[in-house]
Amino acid sequence: MGAKKNFIHPTAPASLEPSIEIIAGEVLEHPVEESSNSFKLKKELGLTDGVGIIVGIIIGSGIFVSPKGVIQFSGSVGMSLVVWAASGLLSMVGALCYAELGTMIPRSGGEYAYILEAFGPLPAFLFIWSSLVIILPTSNTVMALTFANYIIKPAFMDCDAPLDVPVRLIAAVIVCFLTWINCTNVKLVTKVQDLFTVAKILALVTIIIAGIFQLATGNVKNYEGAFQSTNWSIASISTAFYQGLFSYAGWNCLNFVVEELKDPYKTLPRAIMVSMPIVTLVYFLTNMAYFAVLEPDEVLASDAVALSFASRILGVVAWMIPIFVALSTFGSLNGLIFACSRLFFVGAREGHLPQAFSLISVKTFTPVPALVFQGIMTLFMLITTDTLVLINFVSFSESLFVLIAIAALLWLRYKEPHRKRPIKLWIGIPIFFLFICLFLVIFPVVERPMEIGIATAVFMAGIPVYHFCIYRANKSEKISSFMSNVTAVCQLLCHGLPEDKED
Repeated sequence: MGAKKNFIHPTAPASLEPSIEIIAGEVLEHPVEESSNSFKLKKELGLTDGVGIIVGIIIGSGIFVSPKGVIQFSGSVGMSLVVWAASGLLSMVGALCYAELGTMIPRSGGEYAYILEAFGPLPAFLFIWSSLVIILPTSNTVMALTFANYIIKPAFMDCDAPLDVPVRLIAAVIVCFLTWINCTNVKLVTKVQDLFTVAKILALVTIIIAGIFQLATGNVKNYEGAFQSTNWSIASISTAFYQGLFSYAGWNCLNFVVEELKDPYKTLPRAIMVSMPIVTLVYFLTNMAYFAVLEPDEVLASDAVALSFASRILGVVAWMIPIFVALSTFGSLNGLIFACSRLFFVGAREGHLPQAFSLISVKTFTPVPALVFQGIMTLFMLITTDTLVLINFVSFSESLFVLIAIAALLWLRYKEPHRKRPIKLWIGIPIFFLFICLFLVIFPVVERPMEIGIATAVFMAGIPVYHFCIYRANKSEKISSFMSNVTAVCQLLCHGLPEDKED
């Protein structure tokens, strides 16, 4: 009999016995989790894990990078704090809309699954294409670079900025390390996530306590005339929201792993209701603490706001803050790699990416090829270090597809009014959020035309890619044969050539 396969496709015949799995004509003697007609990722994530994933992904690089962008485009301390609070509330509203979508369509993949269900394959492919090229590798790159900048900072305390080459190397190493962890064990990933979530909350609590102490002792200078110099331009305010909402990015990541939740109908909404108020409160208080110590011009001049804060107020122990920030971004990057690799897995399962990405390791129940590919794309994006430009790319693309996902929710309300919905929001909530997304998509075009234009061009480039690589591939035996060979090569690279053994 041939050697047992280490990777399997997520589909299997409906007639299988519960204790065996047949893959490519071969019987696996150890059991795998399966339903009556499909192989599935293991359901191992509970409420604590869900909260850890959401909080752990959201609280990452954003709170240590975006304050500069928010004050730059909002113009004043008061409006900056309004943007932070409103961004949290908007993210909460969006997360509740996604709770309805995730319990109505309990499939991993987030927006991809919802757009595919409502609008068909082309819009769904455009989402996965943009995620592949812009959204996910760029988000991972921002986090990896932030980690590297802060972890190396204690060695370069007298320099305005660390050397570029060490920063890129450290970022590359951490991407590779976390990709390996995610390939190895799901439970290890969630334990790492829970641990670093606690660490990052403690770090931000330290900043908040120090800021409250400053305010309590009368350091309220920056709050006098808090709304003076506010930039009331709609385009500028919307761009400020881009920067703020980037820091809340990740509120939808639990929807990417719905199939791995133990009880998605309860766990998904409960995890959202617990995590989002925590994040909003922590972010608002952290920014209050920043402005209790730093003037707006100092925030604008700093590429590491938390470090500038620590240097001013913590004295000889200021070195602790870069370490805490690095831990925070480490946990956030770990969670994002875990959640978003499932998008590529689901896309391949639906035929929108090479089938190699739909392979699951029988030993670890993880989509190893999808994880490896995501890691490679992130390493490629390390060619740039301009985080503010990267944030605008990501925010525009995410806002566009969140808009389409909310439109999918409303369309399914109209098209299938009697469909089972374990959670059903008042119709005004998704309509309100739809208009907010429209605002975030349209108005920044005036303020940042070059960046938005590039992101739009990448989005539109997905149309010919879909036509030649997906639509025509289904009608071409040569292309189909080529893609099958690619999958076979990936299998060989993953676990080597099979060795025949005598029974």
